[in-house]
Amino acid sequence: MKSMNVKIGDKVLMATLADNSSVEALKNALSKAPITVDMHDYGKMEKVGPLGQDFPRNDESITTEAGDIILYQGNALVIYYAPNSWNFTRLGKIDNITPPELKGILGSGNITVTLSLPHN
Repeated sequence: MKSMNVKIGDKVLMATLADNSSVEALKNALSKAPITVDMHDYGKMEKVGPLGQDFPRNDESITTEAGDIILYQGNALVIYYAPNSWNFTRLGKIDNITPPELKGILGSGNITVTLSLPHN
């Protein structure tokens, strides 16, 4: 399975997953139950929130783009809506969305995001 549902408010977006041990661990966790993350704005470029568990890290130097889904420090989920360069673990990327569309869905202030695997 190479995709994941990303529910933000009443919108369900699809994300294509990366290929690394972090994603395998995430998919294993999601096979048991969806993961809900309370996220807040940070640096006018991202939403970030705690995953509630630790995942393996596969950090590499990345310049993010809008829609990138990143694992930060092994235990935080980040969804970027503007570029940033740092050492991160790439989890995936939200499909078929423009930066303004994504920013509109993410809005300003706190949000709740639910990650789940698509139903086959």
